[in-house]
Amino acid sequence: QVQVVESGGGLVQAGGSLRLSCAASGSIFSIKAMGWHRQAPGKQREMVATITSSGITTYADSVKGRFTISRDNAKNTVYLQMNSLKPEDTAVYYCNVDQGSQYVFRYWGQGTPVTVSS
Repeated sequence: QVQVVESGGGLVQAGGSLRLSCAASGSIFSIKAMGWHRQAPGKQREMVATITSSGITTYADSVKGRFTISRDNAKNTVYLQMNSLKPEDTAVYYCNVDQGSQYVFRYWGQGTPVTVSS
């Protein structure tokens, strides 16, 4: 089993910054990708950013140029640096860890709330 723990959420004013962290532990053997999703009240969960084991990144259009995802493979940790935050970034942010060789399983963290006030 893989445990995924996020940290770093909180309350920030519009235009401010936050850095989220996510650490994976447990039965780690072949992580393919790690990433962040978010879910705002009344909305579906959406992808924010992902990073593969080789460092290839993908971002949602809504966060390009403002958010940066990075990864420390040695620590099985992924970070999300969020700058120029907007009220519409308010959501619970969930970390995902995709692991496997022939079959890839996705593990989720419990989520960390981010609130951006206007």
